[in-house]
Amino acid sequence: MTNLREITSESEFKAALSASPSTTFVLSFHAPWAAPCAQMRTILTTLASQYPPDSASNTVFLSINAEDLPDISESYDVTAVPYLVIQRDGKTLETLSGSDASKVRDIVERHAGKMGNVAKAGIPPQLDVTPRPDTESTGNSTSEAPKANGTKDLSGYAPTSKDPATAPEMSSGASSKEELYTRLGNLVKAAPVMLFMKGTPSIPQCGFSRQLVSILRENGVKYGFFNILADDEVRQGLKEFADWPTFPQLWLSGDLVGGLDIVKEEMASNPDFFKEFAVSTATAAAA
Repeated sequence: MTNLREITSESEFKAALSASPSTTFVLSFHAPWAAPCAQMRTILTTLASQYPPDSASNTVFLSINAEDLPDISESYDVTAVPYLVIQRDGKTLETLSGSDASKVRDIVERHAGKMGNVAKAGIPPQLDVTPRPDTESTGNSTSEAPKANGTKDLSGYAPTSKDPATAPEMSSGASSKEELYTRLGNLVKAAPVMLFMKGTPSIPQCGFSRQLVSILRENGVKYGFFNILADDEVRQGLKEFADWPTFPQLWLSGDLVGGLDIVKEEMASNPDFFKEFAVSTATAAAA
C-alpha cells in the first residue's frame, strides 16, 4: 500500500500537518497540465512504498494540486511544478524543483532515512518541466480586446506601444540600494494601476495573482503589470521598498494598496473603489 496521499482541501491539509507535527512530511505540488508532474507522481509512489505508515521512519507523503489549492501553494512560494517540500515541526527543511529521480530520492533519504532498496525500484528518468501547451510563454503578451459595452477584457492584458511603459530596462547586475529604490519608485508609477504579480495576466503563476487579475478584469480596469519572477532584484527590493513582504502587490497612482485580501476589503467597503481607473470612465473623461 502506497503512502502517497492526495490532499483535496486546505482543512484536510492543516489536519494532516497538525495530527503529527514531528512527522517528516514530503509535500509534492503538481498540476494536471504539466507532464513532469505525472513523472514525479510515479517517482514518489515508488519511494512512498518504501516508507509505509507503520514504519519507524515516520514519514508521510502528501500530494497537492497547486492550482486547486492556491492558498497552500502561495504559503510555500510555489511558482513552478513539480515542486517538492520537505517539512518537519512546521519548518521547511529543503525544497526541490523538477522531477530528477536521483535528486528526489536523495532529498527524501537525506531527511527521512533510507528504507529498503529503491535503487532497483523502477524509478523512471527525469523529464524537463514544460509550460502549459495551449498557452504562450510568460515572456509574451496578448493585446486587449474591446467589448461592445466599451470595457475591455483584460484577462490577457499587457501594455501596448501606445501605453505608458510599465517596466524600465532590466539591470543586468546588482545596483546600489539608492539606484534600486529610484528604479522601484519609477516602476510603481509607470501606470495609474500597477500590478506586481507572479507570472503574467495570461499565465498567472500563483492563485493570489490569478484572483487579483480576475478582479481587475471584472471591474474593467486597465493596468500595467510586472512579472516579479523575471527579475529577482525587483522581487526582493520591492518587499523592503513597500514594507510589504508578499506578492501580488497592487499600486494605485504610485501608492501601495496591498495584496489580494486588502483589495477585497477595500472593494467590500467601497464598491466604486476602481471606478476612476475603469476603462469606460477613462474614455468618458477624455471625451
